[in-house]
Amino acid sequence: MTETTPPQINQKIQIQTWWFTAVLIAVNVGLFGWQILSGVNITDPSPVDAIAWGADFTPLTFLGQPERLFSSMFFHFGLIHLMLNMWALYIFGSVAEQLFGRVYYIGLYFLAGLMGSVLSSYLTIRDGYALLQHFDPKLLPHISAGASGAVMGLGAALTAISLFPRLPQLRFWLDKKSLLMVMGINLIFGFTVSGINNAAHIGGMIMGALLASTWYLSQKSRSKSLFQMISLILGSVLLGAFYFYCTQLSTGLTPLWSEILRQNQLGF
Repeated sequence: MTETTPPQINQKIQIQTWWFTAVLIAVNVGLFGWQILSGVNITDPSPVDAIAWGADFTPLTFLGQPERLFSSMFFHFGLIHLMLNMWALYIFGSVAEQLFGRVYYIGLYFLAGLMGSVLSSYLTIRDGYALLQHFDPKLLPHISAGASGAVMGLGAALTAISLFPRLPQLRFWLDKKSLLMVMGINLIFGFTVSGINNAAHIGGMIMGALLASTWYLSQKSRSKSLFQMISLILGSVLLGAFYFYCTQLSTGLTPLWSEILRQNQLGF
């Protein structure tokens, strides 16, 4: 194995062992196809279409539509965006689903995706207060969507496991250097290329790494299932507390959000 090869396992992956990942990919691709058939541009969806299909737009999200934090995980800004995320989901998800077990994997995936959405919203809320002081187009809220927060959470989870001493019962061999390189490149792109929601990536990575670490600890516990359930509950509490903090923080921006929605005629 070279330093540049992707994460390896010691036997061929069978689809029945990662069927939930396959379902996630099928749902994302199916929804994208539905959107295109309904008239959404295949390479550059309009802001109105993106919002209509559930993209995250902080003024709407924090003025009564919190479900956008979830629905935005299933909308993509064009075919290339979709293909990149689905390829990464296949690479990380097919391994992570077997490694962590399906139930824990599902919890990790969605908690990472939601944490990415909330962290992105937090930064938009913070920019909103700066916008009240002086107008700057860069501070205006942006529309965000995609599965990348959840996918980066899976990548961070695998990376975290690769950093720990290998558990003897695991049949996976994760290439630590390759994973660190891939995650690092993604972060660098996020900081240097415009149009990438790096906050969503970082939020997903934080949650993914935390849940992977607690999963690793659970492998040394006599009550693995209970330990893992508690880990998912604590992850949900952390997410809920952060979301509640954001809702409280955003209350002072209600007039600003309402004015932004009025001017852009985005009263969904």
